[in-house]
Amino acid sequence: MRVNWREIPAARNSYAVLEAACGTTGWHLDPVTEPEADITCYSLNSINERRYREEIAGAGCITIAGGPHATACWREVATYTDYVVVGEGEYTLPALLANLESGGNGMIPGVATREGYTPVKSSVRLDAYPAFSEVKGYVEISRGCPFACGYCQTPQIFGHCMRHRMIDEIVQFANRYGQARFVSPNAFAYGSDGIHPRFDKIEHLLRKLTHEIFFGTFPSEVRPEFVCEESLSLITDYCTNTKLHFGAQSGSDAVLEQLHRGHTVADAIRAAELCAGAGITPVIDFIFGFPFETDADQEATVAAIKDLSHIGKIHVHQFIPLPGTPLAGTRARSLLYATEKTCGDLALGGKLTGAWNDPEIRFFRRRSQ
Repeated sequence: MRVNWREIPAARNSYAVLEAACGTTGWHLDPVTEPEADITCYSLNSINERRYREEIAGAGCITIAGGPHATACWREVATYTDYVVVGEGEYTLPALLANLESGGNGMIPGVATREGYTPVKSSVRLDAYPAFSEVKGYVEISRGCPFACGYCQTPQIFGHCMRHRMIDEIVQFANRYGQARFVSPNAFAYGSDGIHPRFDKIEHLLRKLTHEIFFGTFPSEVRPEFVCEESLSLITDYCTNTKLHFGAQSGSDAVLEQLHRGHTVADAIRAAELCAGAGITPVIDFIFGFPFETDADQEATVAAIKDLSHIGKIHVHQFIPLPGTPLAGTRARSLLYATEKTCGDLALGGKLTGAWNDPEIRFFRRRSQ
């Protein structure tokens, strides 16, 4: 039985992870640019899903869909694909393939069909699976997030308790190539409960890495309240990157509170100033257009962006109400003329990047490290 992986730009790292996981049980995922027999697998997010929906529905083979959109909207996705892997796929996808090869109907825990869905009863232990195999990927060091930001799918899919890959396992994969890059919802939370940092564990990890280390850059960003002299010294002492990426998200404390972000505007400003003092360029995320954002809130965000643009680089995008999140089903509010003008002016000056008018761009374009 041949199993294929539909190549999708936004799912490159998912391919690396699942190819490695399937390889532990003897399966290989052949990359393809269109559905092919016997089985073709897809990883869908909530933007690219509509690009592949008709292709999947018309495929002349068995189709399996997973990813954040499939997890959040499994009932919808199950109407046009044969099987939906809901949530984490390292265990479920190989188990589904084995079931189908043996003549089963595919209705195992973690897999949804038109007939229904039975959830899995446990989470994936990261150390039980290789970070990647022949297909190179980033090393996922942590999964899950204790925060409940209104726009974010991470805790909805992976849970609110952080899980970490063991240091020796991380080192085994990170030292295979000249550069070590990581996946984490908050790199500075490695080894901790996600709220109280354990910088000693991070230093233990960094000491064991032998090549160029990129830590706290996309896709292993950090939270602003975790930025301090101790955490920054880890970057300057051990790492190659001269930038640190964190999310401020809004210049309004009222908006941050409604989002349940767990930090303030002052935390973001302090983080940026500490970065600059340590010789590190802060790259700061902001989101415009939350449904409860007032004109005053948006103006406060613009003011914060202007101030912080003198310290670091700004990355902005427009709010997307992702399914499965607390803000699912809402609509983004429009941007003020002054907001658009400020973003345009700063972009022309090389101080700002992003997609404040086209929120979909960030799902299809790589960001610099």
